[in-house]
Amino acid sequence: MKLQGMNALVTGAGKGIGRAIATALAQQGVHVGLIARSQSDVSSLAKDLHEKYQVKTAYATADISELPDVEKAVESICEQLGSIDTLINNAGIGTFGLLVDMDPAEWEHIIRVNLLGTYYVTHAVLPMMIAKQHGNIINISSTSGERGAATTTAYSASKFGIMGMTESLMYEVRKHNIRVTALAPSTVNTELAAKAGLKTSDEDWMMQPEDLAELVIAFLSLPQRVYVKTAGLWMTNPQ
Repeated sequence: MKLQGMNALVTGAGKGIGRAIATALAQQGVHVGLIARSQSDVSSLAKDLHEKYQVKTAYATADISELPDVEKAVESICEQLGSIDTLINNAGIGTFGLLVDMDPAEWEHIIRVNLLGTYYVTHAVLPMMIAKQHGNIINISSTSGERGAATTTAYSASKFGIMGMTESLMYEVRKHNIRVTALAPSTVNTELAAKAGLKTSDEDWMMQPEDLAELVIAFLSLPQRVYVKTAGLWMTNPQ
């Protein structure tokens, strides 16, 4: 499938996985809309991608856990780019700790950002895909959305939720030629992982954001008649 000329929206685009995916899309000639919490991150990325790859770019800042923020951001980006063909729901946070020790407000915030945020952005973008009878939605989940572990109750709950939402949405919208995929990587070398206390490094054996970006491009490049329902991406030798 030809990607050049498509309009994509990437959440959490300022850093890590989102930044790598946005860059990979722009390299393919995709016009990109960027949403993140930090204006400095997305404004500089939008400028860089426009100058390097001659694609249209637009950005907006938003807390995706807040529906009005999401609706305003999506509206602004669509005014600049047009309707969205591809949505990459990447934005998320992660804090680990025992359920009994974690403050309920923090537990709830993880759910609001990771799960409700994914829902809010999808809800804002989906009608235009249905109207066009075409679209792609890729939700970035995690291996923590496939199996639980001690100290990951909030994070796993949010990511399990994304897996369930993704599969259910697929059944709702495949009749509109909309492909919905969940990507579940293990630990990726990102700032989020480092802050969460996970082992990260730039060594060759460590999974990098660009690895996920390469997989996203492969997914989107498949003929429109097929799609990848879900995929896990693991380090070959985590050492």
